[in-house]
Amino acid sequence: MTKHISSTLVLASIFALLFSAGLVHAQDGAAILKKVDANLQPESFESYRKLINIEPSGAKREYLLYTIKKGDDKIVSLFLSPASEKGRATLRLGDNLWLYIPNVGKPVRITSLQSVVGGVFNNADIMRLDYSVEYTVQNMEDGKSEYVLNLKAKTAAVAYDKLKMWVDKKAVIPTKIECYAATGLLIKTLYLKEIKPFEGVQRPSVIETDSPLYKGYQSIIAYANVKKKIVADEVFTLEFLGKIESIR
Repeated sequence: MTKHISSTLVLASIFALLFSAGLVHAQDGAAILKKVDANLQPESFESYRKLINIEPSGAKREYLLYTIKKGDDKIVSLFLSPASEKGRATLRLGDNLWLYIPNVGKPVRITSLQSVVGGVFNNADIMRLDYSVEYTVQNMEDGKSEYVLNLKAKTAAVAYDKLKMWVDKKAVIPTKIECYAATGLLIKTLYLKEIKPFEGVQRPSVIETDSPLYKGYQSIIAYANVKKKIVADEVFTLEFLGKIESIR
């Protein structure tokens, strides 16, 4: 009887230690994810970026976007080119997304899994919020030169149910992110490249993606500039979408 109680206590102690270690690891992972967000983009900023869609034939289509983000739930983008897209704008407030088209009555609702530009990037990729806003760290693998964070979506409204993120330990910047559906299907992989100083912080200037669902297709986002900027909340309203050009 005494031996049975002793064994039970030992097992309970081991379980408690493992649980505690896992909890600390998750807390460490959450702190790393926060740092990742800070290194990828300022809390509030403006940027110019080019989005390039490449087809299996080698044909390319390019878009130039002006983007403003504020806080952790507001982001708006204005299309500057090509001419056929000029003046279009997108707005994201939390999980809600809209597309504004000049000369059309009012902005239309869009979803995170749709794409206003086609290609492999969806609207959630183009209008991305901080990862720590949408995901929690389930667990973290501590490798020699990188962390591997396994992330789980906080709500069903998030574009991807799970992410697997490889983070360079020294720079605390992701180098690769795999995006999965709830079924475990790999939807796409993001590759973050060409680190450059933006606002005194080393950040990836190029994001490439490919997908087993779109074989032979590739999409690229290239940042020309990322600069801290704070604008009024009025900018992030449906009524202001036709006036984004005025704040450039």
